[in-house]
Amino acid sequence: MPDDPSPRRILVVDDSPLILAAASNALVEAGFAVETRSSVDQVNVSNFDGFDLVLMDVEMPELYGDDVAGVLRRTRKIRTPIVLFSSLSDAELRERAQEAGLDGYICKQEGLEHLVAEVRRLLKS
Repeated sequence: MPDDPSPRRILVVDDSPLILAAASNALVEAGFAVETRSSVDQVNVSNFDGFDLVLMDVEMPELYGDDVAGVLRRTRKIRTPIVLFSSLSDAELRERAQEAGLDGYICKQEGLEHLVAEVRRLLKS
């Protein structure tokens, strides 16, 4: 019997310990491997390629996540899918994701089931 493929790896970057724990638990229960960072300073750009998806909060204390992600995409040529994950309005998230050249967005207010469903859709798993 063949081995099961490794779970898809997701990096969640958010300054809220509560959001990190809730998102991580929901995604792990759904079968994903999850790492979390509470600051963009903790994100190692050289390891982005080891992840299948990055969920990036927008309103971080030190920098806006969409600005950081946009710079990573444009200057560092990061190809890992990056999705904004924020409590901002749907319209604002859509605009920020498009301006930064990112792969999409997920509204936190939609809940954890929506988060898992969107991650599955984005990763086609």
